[in-house]
Amino acid sequence: MTGNTPAFTISELPSRLSSERDAMRAFIALLEKEQQSLLHQDAEQLLPIAEAKTAAANKLTELANARRQFMNSADTGAWLAQHAPACNALWNEIRKLGAHAHQLNQTNGEVIQLKLRSNQQALTALLGAAKNAAGLYGRDGQPSIAVSGRTLGNV
Repeated sequence: MTGNTPAFTISELPSRLSSERDAMRAFIALLEKEQQSLLHQDAEQLLPIAEAKTAAANKLTELANARRQFMNSADTGAWLAQHAPACNALWNEIRKLGAHAHQLNQTNGEVIQLKLRSNQQALTALLGAAKNAAGLYGRDGQPSIAVSGRTLGNV
């Protein structure tokens, strides 16, 4: 068994799947909270959310590994259909929640990429303006702005 998850029996399977479903719901709640923080530009909340997401993902991994090892099968749906058909509804709910979590995570990643690009563009503009502003005055303290066009009074 991986982690600290002890082996369990088939009679415990509904309870184990319920725990996995509840852990998935908690993970989705964190993803939704992350999305709200991203959309409302509440950056202070992102680090605690990321830490909580890591802990939740580790818990989900532990629960899934225990389930896989117990079933000794790559196809949970087929195993449940054969050995515990009463658990099919729970398994289908877990799968739907997993798909929803995946979609939320993808969306959050896209929002992060958009914000990153926007911040990079703003930083580039600021650095360009600072570089141009650095050359406004010469060593003698006089303006050294490059002037284009004609001089006043000349035709």
